[in-house]
Amino acid sequence: MHPKIKERLKNSWAEVFYHEVFHKIDESAFRVLYSKDNGRPNTPVNILFSLELIKHLFNYTDEVLIEQYYFNIQVRYALGLRDFEEHPLTLRTLHGFRNRIYTYTKENPE
Repeated sequence: MHPKIKERLKNSWAEVFYHEVFHKIDESAFRVLYSKDNGRPNTPVNILFSLELIKHLFNYTDEVLIEQYYFNIQVRYALGLRDFEEHPLTLRTLHGFRNRIYTYTKENPE
């Protein structure tokens, strides 16, 4: 990446999000959503949770969020992704994550 473009990226919302939000997500808090036998999802929880935040920050639909995930360098940078081959994502993954949170919250209102 050209140094001037890289500097602009580092001065964007993505840099702040990466350091102030993404890095501070405690994935262990989500451990209760997954069984010990089946493990975690293929996509890390901090990415899935961050995508939910980004979706609401920018008022994206799920379809637009997936498109932004794959093609928007700022979104990828905010999620700590530096390689375009990392962590393939589908709508089903997003929906499954939301469903687990909803089900857990409904069964454990405290």
